[in-house]
Formats: sequence, structure tokens, C-alpha cells
Amino acid sequence: MLSRNQPQVYARRLRAVLLRSIPLLEARGIAVVMLAGAVGVMAGILVTAMSQIVQDLHGLLFGVQPGGRLSGMFSLANPMQALIPPVGGALLGLTVIWLRLRKFRTPVDPIEANALYGGRMSLTDTFIIAGQTMISSGFGASVGLEAGYTQVGSGLASRLARIFRLRRNDVRILVGCGAAGAIAAAFDAPLTGAFYGFELVIGIYSVANVAPVMTAAISASLTAEMFGGVPFPLELSGLPQLTPSQYVPFLLLGLLGGAASIAIMQLVTLIERGFNRLSVDASLRPVGGVIVGLLGLITPQVLSSGHGALHREFAMNYGLTVVASVFVLKLAASAISLGSGFRGGLFFASLFLGALLGKAFAGVMALVSPATGIDPSVAAVVGMTSLAVGVVGGPLTMTFLALESTRDLTLTGVVLAASIMAAILVRETFGYSFSTWRFHLRGETIRSAHDVGWMRSLTVGSMMRKDIKTIDAATTLADFRKQIPLGSAQRVIAVDPGDQYVGVLIVAELHSDPAGGEVPVRDLAQYKDAVLVPSMNVQAAAETFQRAGAEELAVVEDFTDHIVLGLLTEGHLMRRYAEELEKARRDLSGEG
Repeated sequence: MLSRNQPQVYARRLRAVLLRSIPLLEARGIAVVMLAGAVGVMAGILVTAMSQIVQDLHGLLFGVQPGGRLSGMFSLANPMQALIPPVGGALLGLTVIWLRLRKFRTPVDPIEANALYGGRMSLTDTFIIAGQTMISSGFGASVGLEAGYTQVGSGLASRLARIFRLRRNDVRILVGCGAAGAIAAAFDAPLTGAFYGFELVIGIYSVANVAPVMTAAISASLTAEMFGGVPFPLELSGLPQLTPSQYVPFLLLGLLGGAASIAIMQLVTLIERGFNRLSVDASLRPVGGVIVGLLGLITPQVLSSGHGALHREFAMNYGLTVVASVFVLKLAASAISLGSGFRGGLFFASLFLGALLGKAFAGVMALVSPATGIDPSVAAVVGMTSLAVGVVGGPLTMTFLALESTRDLTLTGVVLAASIMAAILVRETFGYSFSTWRFHLRGETIRSAHDVGWMRSLTVGSMMRKDIKTIDAATTLADFRKQIPLGSAQRVIAVDPGDQYVGVLIVAELHSDPAGGEVPVRDLAQYKDAVLVPSMNVQAAAETFQRAGAEELAVVEDFTDHIVLGLLTEGHLMRRYAEELEKARRDLSGEG
């Protein structure tokens, strides 16, 4: 009689036979590129399917005509359609209750997976986020689908990498390929997708990852085109030539975009904290859809991600008052949607808001300094990328988006300069993109997708020496010299009864100290207020050494009860850090 686990055993054996029987898979780089191509194809299919499902929901619920966009409508056909976002919020609330009853953990997104878990992602998390994102956007909440796109692309890539038992760094690269393919398919922009993977998910551009990431991005873009995916609706041509006098105003616009991105992220957080203070249960927070629905009655441009609205802004020349009004309404709708619990992201919303900011800037400059002659469409592109850089966190990603959309190299140079200005402002004054800011609010320390997982595992507890010498802090200097002869130890920990830490005693210094022999060693102890705890990672420990100016520090149980556990020297800490850093460098460069 077959056992219940026998089919799983057969599946594992078949996988092993396949891996051994294909010599090409032994060439690691070629295998990763082949898998990246498969990931790109899957990402292109899934992005197209998700986009079509949401479009069908818009047609069913809001009466959007085939080929049209919800946010491109001039008005809702029926005022009762303002109730659709609250209905979507209720459905989302039911999913929250179901997940709570099933005791699901907080989903892990691609950036967090690569930074902390070596690229390991759950397919269950992937489908949950994709489903919630489609409900949110499909029912009109002011959020984008890009978070769902990258989740499904990266989640399937992670699972594929684990099926083939790839190394940790190859798993991370393949997760980046999934995200790159998803963005490339969504915007019909392979370079944009590739650099999204480099900057935001993998965290670095290197020779080892350029081939698989570009393969995934191109495969996904071609697949989306083959299946009729809707490309990014921004095809600009015939833009006026830029003059040298316009560069400085556009750099100023870049700074304004960075400042606006910080304000948007803070506003979302403020709304979330407002719900927390009101003690509103997470399952009821999507009632924010009521406000979003009311804003949709004013203008449907605030609904969903904003593809149609962005197309309208470039196609029509609205006045400054209208542009400013739509900016405020879209900002409020996006912040309320995310702050009240709808699932989605700010990727496309930041593009739309940035375009509105750029047009508003051009309108103000026309009033203040007409001689500059800033074209509103050019300003919209610069504002779009600048604000999106602050929110998304990828200067080259947004620069290539402008290049692939406009095909104008001159404009791309200005966009890059403005994007860098925005990125510097956000990094120096705020320090986070929208994704990493959310991690920060949860207590994480992630600032980018660089692989910090090994830094977390390299803790003080794993590096400290436990074979330490201790001595009663009340011992006199004369007795210390008798008990600890010169050369028997380099340092000794002074403790009170119960092994309570007092300070570090440098043996050579105490033997040469001119103080009287009756002086207690407590008075000669160093680094009394500087200690380490076992849970500290290598970065926190290095900062403690730097602040204390010490070469060795005691490790205590916790900061409340200073019970001595061991000792750690700065030299050993930096040596272990250098070893792990070299290992990470070899992985990234493909040296193995």
C-alpha cells in the first residue's frame, strides 16, 4: 500500500534526476539566465491578466468602455457609483478578518525578502497581496497595481529558484528578475523594469546580474505585447528644445518633487496613526472608501491608479487652478486609500502627482518669469520623475522611464539631474523611500535592498569570547597586581557581587599606574557606561565602539541587568565583518 508521502518522494527524485541529466544546468550563469527568461514570460502573462481583470471590473462596476480608463472619465455616470469604493473596502475588510482567523503573518514583499530572508518568499503571501490589490484598484481605490505586479513576479521567481535549489545570491537575483519583468511588462519599458530590479530589489548593479535581469525584462515586455497588454500611456514627441536658462528652474523642480514626496509619505503615515488613535479595527479601516467615493464624484481622475488621468494631463492644457485642484484631490484620495487599509502602492500615483506638480510649476513660472519659456509638457515629465524618485527610490529607474517614454536624450539629461536632486534631498532629510519607510514604521531598519541579512546574523553573541577573567571591583590595586601578574592577561572585567558589570581593567596600565596600592580597582576601570548586548548586530556594535573610543568592550545580558557574559574586541569584530563583506562581494561579482 502506498504511503501518503510517497508521491512527494517521487517528485523529489524526479527533480534530482532532471537536474543531474541536464549538463547545461551545471553552468550556473547560463542556468540563471534561462530561469530568468522563464520568469519574465510568467511575469508578462500575470501582469497582463491582472491588468485585464481590473479593467473588466471597471467596465462592470463603473461602465468604462473597452479601451477606456476609469480615471480618464470626465464624470461618473451615476452618483450611486460613489458607493463602489466602500463596497470594495468591505470586501477587503472581510479578507482581513479571514486572514486573522487563519493566523497569517504579515506578507513579505520583494525588497524585504531580498534584504532579510535571502529572497525567500511565500506563494500564499503572493496571491493574497495580488488579490487584495486587484480588489482595491478594481473597486476604485486610489492605489496602483504595481505592488501586486512585483509581488507575483518575484514570488513565483522565488519559488522557481527554490525548486532548482539555487544558491542564496542566485535566489536574490531571480527575485529581482521577477520584479524587473513585472515593471517592464506594466510599462512596456524593459530598461525601466531592469533598473527597478537593480536599484530597488537586488540593490546593486553588477556584471553577474545584468544578463538575467535584462533577459527577464525583455521577455516580460515582449510577452505582454504578444498577449495584448496595455502599454504605459505616455508617448510624447515633438517636445521643444531645452535652453541653458531652463536647467536651473528644472533643478529647482527636482527639489520640489523630493519635498513633495516626503510630504506624501508623512501624510499617509499621519492618516494611519489617526486610525490607530481612534482604535478602528483593521477590518473596518477600508471605510475610507466612502471618502474616496465622494472625491470621485468631484472628478474620477482621483480613482484607481490614474493611467487615464495622466494621459489626459499630457493631452490637454488645463489651467493652473484646475491642475492644482486635481493635485490636492488625488493626493488626498491616495493618502486616504493607503492610510485606511486598501492594498496597493504609490508608484503610478506618484507619477501622476509629479506630472501635476510639474504642470503647476510651469504655470507659476509663466506668471513669475515668462522669459524662461518652460513648456508644461516638459515640466510634467521632469516633475513626474522627480516626485516618483522620492517615493519609489530609483533615480535611474525613473530616468529610463522618461527616456523610453519620450525617446528624447536631451530631456533625459535634465530628468536625471532633477531626479538626483530629489534623491539627495530625500536621502539627507528623510532617509527612506515609501517601501522602506513602511518597514521603518514596523520597527525594521531596512533602508535599501542591499543584503543585510548576514549583518543581522553576525551578532555580538556569536562573536564574543566567553573565557574572560573577572575580579571583584572592590579589590585593591596591590591585590590586583598579585592576582593578575603582568603578562597573564591583557584585560580583566571588574564586577560587583552577582557579576554586575563595573568596567574594563587594562592589565598593563594597572601595573604601571602610579596610584597607591590601596586604591580599589573600581576607580581605575574604563568604559563604565559603554557595553554591548548579545542581540546587537555588527553595525550597532561598531557604532558603540566608535562612540566609546574603545578597543574592547564587555558583553552584558541586557541594558538593565549588567550581568557580564563575555568580551568582544574591536579588532575581532572588524575582522569578521571584513570576511563577510568579502564573501558578499564575491557573490555579487559572480566569483562564487
